[in-house]
This record gives sequence, C-alpha cells and structure tokens, in this order.
Amino acid sequence: MADALYVFMRWLHIASAVTLVGGLIFGRWVMTRAAGALAPDARETFLDRAAAIYQPLAFTAMGALLVSGMYNVLTIPGHRPLYHALLGVKLLLVMHVFAVAILMGRPHNPRRPRMMAGAAISGLAIIAIAAYLRHIF
Repeated sequence: MADALYVFMRWLHIASAVTLVGGLIFGRWVMTRAAGALAPDARETFLDRAAAIYQPLAFTAMGALLVSGMYNVLTIPGHRPLYHALLGVKLLLVMHVFAVAILMGRPHNPRRPRMMAGAAISGLAIIAIAAYLRHIF
C-alpha cells in the first residue's frame, strides 16, 4: 500500500509540473504568436480569455504540487546539505512560477507574454534541478 501511495504522489507531482510548465510554454510561444494575427482589441480579449481558462487548471496544479512535494520531502529523510541547498533554490524558483501563474490571469496585462516566458524558463530550471536531486539521492 505504501508503494502505491509513493508512486501516486510521484505521478501527481510530475503530472502537475508538466501541466503548469507546459501551459506556460504553450501560452507564451504558441497562443501569443497565434493571437498576433488578430486585431489588437480581439487579441487582448482572446489572451485574457485564454488566461482566465488556464488559471483554474494552474491553481489545481499548484495545489497538487504543494501536497505531493511535501509528501515527497517528508517521507524520505536523511538528505545531505547539498540536497537541501538545491531544494532551497528550487523552492525559490517555484515561488516565481506560482506568482506568475497567479498574476498572469489578470485582465489587460500587457506584460503577460514576458511573465510567462520568465516563468517557463524558471520551470525548466526547476525540472533540471529536480533531475539532479533525484540523481544525487
């Protein structure tokens, strides 16, 4: 039973990260470019609506990441100082991604594409750090 819970929490963590970071990448480099063909007022309305639709999904992914991440950290004790240092960097980047996922849903946000690009880069850095943490553990 414990193995099944561990596997489920790991899957939930990975699926939620993919949803959050993948949505940011898709929004920035696909949706924004596709909306460029629209008239300026239609473009803003389209991007506002897309962000509003994505935001509940992002909130769900953030909640799942928090729950599964806490489970993963608390169930495996005995990490080295390097692990904790990198985990701290990872959590700072996570706060950046979460903040952008919250703020990008605001209507009439002219900085949305730049915010999504920065958060997507942070998300990819988080995934790289997670892969290294998994390797050193």
